[in-house]
Amino acid sequence: MVHGAQELVVAMTNGVTLEAGIVGTDPATDLAVIRASGSSLPYASLGNSSGLRVGQLVIAIGNPFGFQSTVSTGVVSASGRALRSREGRLIENIIQHTAPLNPGNSGGPLLDSRGHIVAINTAIIMMAQGIGFSIPSDTAKWVVSQLLTHGRVRRGYLGISAQQRPLDRRLVRFFNLPAESAVEVFSLEPNGPASQGGIREGDLIVAVRGQSVTSVDQLHRFLSEWPIGQPVKLTLIRGREKMEVEVTPSEAKSLS
Repeated sequence: MVHGAQELVVAMTNGVTLEAGIVGTDPATDLAVIRASGSSLPYASLGNSSGLRVGQLVIAIGNPFGFQSTVSTGVVSASGRALRSREGRLIENIIQHTAPLNPGNSGGPLLDSRGHIVAINTAIIMMAQGIGFSIPSDTAKWVVSQLLTHGRVRRGYLGISAQQRPLDRRLVRFFNLPAESAVEVFSLEPNGPASQGGIREGDLIVAVRGQSVTSVDQLHRFLSEWPIGQPVKLTLIRGREKMEVEVTPSEAKSLS
């Protein structure tokens, strides 16, 4: 796809070409929705990426170096990764796997053994072997719904970079937490809503407005539905202390 182009051509594997247009794009997740002028088209079903486990078999399909419909296999290496793109934006909560990816794989599906799409392939690390990254299907579902409804993704903005982190079981029992993972804050934007609300690097966000939060995706979804500009209480674990802080999200600026 050519950046900025509004009219596209979709080439099917049977040689048929379809005119298409861009419905919306979301640079924060490197995803886009296009609408093709066809009917009764074949499609693959989106699975649930939340069920992926380290070591699980995954299959990547794409057109690396122009070789159409190339298939490669690997296993899930990790989830909840964060990766900074060449443009400088941080793509969070992505899946790391070992299925070989090459230029031309981006945008292709990552499938489980049942043929369900569990992620969208997005990036590789040059000069590395067995390190590929994909956007989880649960993230893609939410982004697609936003793009179809609004033509863009509206996000509340806290001004943090975060990642999913497993919690020590002793910590879970001590604070009687409902889940064994939380959202770890590893950097803050100066004068951002979170910084102004008293959040610090290293804080573990375990709940938002009393609702358990275990992943960056959950935090994003909550912020997408919460009224921008209205204060919200976050429950944190800081060291050995459990506390609540009040933060007022602002609307995230769209990236281009």
